[in-house]
Amino acid sequence: MQQQQGAPAYVRAVTIPFADLRDRGKDLSGKIEEGFGPRGLGIVSIAGVPGYPELRKRLLRLAPRFVNLPDDAKKELEDPDSRYHIGWSHGKEKHENGGWDTSKGSYFANPIFDVPTTDDVLVTRYPSYCRPNIWPTDHLPEFETAFKDLGKLMLEVGLMLAHHCDHYVMQQGVRQYVGENLEQTLVRSRCPKGRLLYYFPKQFSKENEGVQSVSSWCGWHTDYGFLTGLTCGLFARKSEEVPCPHGSGLYVRTRDNQVLKVTFEDDELAFQIGETAEILSSGHLCATPHCVKAPSSENTSDVGRSTFVLFIQPDWLSETREMTALCLDRQLIPPKGTLTYGEYSERIVHKYFATRA
Repeated sequence: MQQQQGAPAYVRAVTIPFADLRDRGKDLSGKIEEGFGPRGLGIVSIAGVPGYPELRKRLLRLAPRFVNLPDDAKKELEDPDSRYHIGWSHGKEKHENGGWDTSKGSYFANPIFDVPTTDDVLVTRYPSYCRPNIWPTDHLPEFETAFKDLGKLMLEVGLMLAHHCDHYVMQQGVRQYVGENLEQTLVRSRCPKGRLLYYFPKQFSKENEGVQSVSSWCGWHTDYGFLTGLTCGLFARKSEEVPCPHGSGLYVRTRDNQVLKVTFEDDELAFQIGETAEILSSGHLCATPHCVKAPSSENTSDVGRSTFVLFIQPDWLSETREMTALCLDRQLIPPKGTLTYGEYSERIVHKYFATRA
């Protein structure tokens, strides 16, 4: 752990070699507990994933190119009916302070199923999951393949990790925590969701020098799904790639309220635990609030950041008593009500991605 006076500590994510991860018989419970357990940071990284470094760079380099497309072209790639959870989204998400977040732009798509379902009832009921993908084929024809290739690989690695999470949780005495187990629940799901993000350069202000909020690029939040795969950010000044600016990047808040910057290598694939996995594992897998800090020095005011996340979650029709308890706690449903995972997540999306006039 590294720390400068008055600054949050830097902590290295727990790392698992890919060769160990793909060995289904290997006991990784110690690593899982260290990274995802009650004393962990809610994050682990996977090292040595074949082909991953190339796929990461190929997609992340397309993010600023997409952002620089003409506004009318990007407008055509919006999908308001999905609450901007398909295609291009900018300024449609509520920030932690309640205002509209314009610090980042996003491109959402399902990397596995272009058309998750043809059932019109489901499309209407779960629009953020069930509406079909939109792709910028006319403007960036390579975008779709790059998005799908990286998303598919991240899903494959995430399912391997889910297997070892199952083994760890069952060792703790939780025998049947998702109907069958986490891995099989996620294997059957039709709604993995990829999100390519571009964080716009932050205007430097001498008034804010040294006191910039740690959540200046992305507000504090806790993922509500099961697993979130994420790439290390790619920073660039115009078209030139640069190292991560000092102090910028991913931060987490620990159980004892420490704010720590989490680091992992560019060629490592990281995963975070979501709230649903925490509830269904009886707290043996623990999610942590996290945010992203923008660069805060004058010479980095023109630096942007690209990254990609994959939300790995149950199918929209999955339903458990524990999920209902989570929703009750959040006051998302009336007492004695029940929700599928899709209904629960649609309420979250509606809360934070409400369409403005």
